[in-house]
Amino acid sequence: MLIAAMTAYVGYFFVLIHIERCKNIILELRAEARIEREEVRDKLMRRLRDDVQCRNVIRMGPDAFRRLCAILRGTYRLRDNQYSCVEEQVAKFLHVLSHNTRNRLLRFYFGRSLGTISCHFHRVLRAIVSLEDRFLVQPSDDCEVPKEILLKRRFNPYFEKCVGAIDGTHIRVKVPKNDAKRYRSRKQFPTMNILVACSFDMKFTYVLAGWEGSAHDSTVLQDALHRDDKLKVPQGRYYLADAGYALSPSFLTPYRGVRYHLKEYSNNPPEDLKELYNHRHSSLRNVVERTIGVVKKRFPIIASGNEPSYDVETVSDIFFACCVLHNFLMGVDPDEQLIAEVDNELMHGEIERNRHRPVVSRSENYREGERIRDSMALRMWGDYNQNAS
Repeated sequence: MLIAAMTAYVGYFFVLIHIERCKNIILELRAEARIEREEVRDKLMRRLRDDVQCRNVIRMGPDAFRRLCAILRGTYRLRDNQYSCVEEQVAKFLHVLSHNTRNRLLRFYFGRSLGTISCHFHRVLRAIVSLEDRFLVQPSDDCEVPKEILLKRRFNPYFEKCVGAIDGTHIRVKVPKNDAKRYRSRKQFPTMNILVACSFDMKFTYVLAGWEGSAHDSTVLQDALHRDDKLKVPQGRYYLADAGYALSPSFLTPYRGVRYHLKEYSNNPPEDLKELYNHRHSSLRNVVERTIGVVKKRFPIIASGNEPSYDVETVSDIFFACCVLHNFLMGVDPDEQLIAEVDNELMHGEIERNRHRPVVSRSENYREGERIRDSMALRMWGDYNQNAS
């Protein structure tokens, strides 16, 4: 009995030793794997110090990236922790926006779990959206004449009360089958109709996302004008708009049935006052098409025709975040090459414009807008002929 007990005790002792050794081996393997993943992440982050690689990976230069991380750290919504710094969290987020990357691919690159990657993505998304008041600023009642108008004789004084341009754009969304019809636009797949306003320095001043793709642009605009966080039109000022919106004193549209887009005037100058007005209206209003084109080219996640992996609300926040990032970058890292590429694509029709269903109205607002537009066109045409003689 004693010998059997001692034998069992010794066996149990050796089992404990074996288990402890196995635990140590597992811990060592985990530590080695963690060190290896950290080395890979450090190598990836070091690449962001190079200007060319940084722009290829996250669509901005190293200095702009450092400034952005400092701003986001200052919101107290992002902080360094034991396992990841703010820079890594933001880099992963920007990589998703810049390449429409799936989380599984980020897991391969950064050696993080899918849960951690998703957590970091939504945390950075919320932090960037929180910067709305800082980077999306609507014009005030006492705003000055934009220098893009003030310094050009063909625009000043005719458009001196203009504060910007508005337009709608569509991005693809994923919705339940019973909602697909409401969201389906002419693209034949579900989209979200987004209203944006921008200033003439190519910065967004207002964004309203969330409307289904089948909604008419004028419907979205009316919602924007009457909601709590509404689109503001300073007293006595106006925005330039396309034919998809109703003419009014606050939104001047082009003459219908008359040449409009800049390419149509490349070899044939305006022949009457309506064509001259449309030509100059288009020259100014195309800033909103350029701005939308730049933000979509910089962040392909909002330009992809593939079905997104996020729900409608998240897609809405992603577009909003892209606009905030765009405004930030226009101030510190505008990327003139990217802007030139978009301008060239617009001129050659490679970027699809938002096609509008014309709005016909004969309201008092319309008649007042018509009076303002006709007076402007008449004055413009008179000066044009006087300078030509």
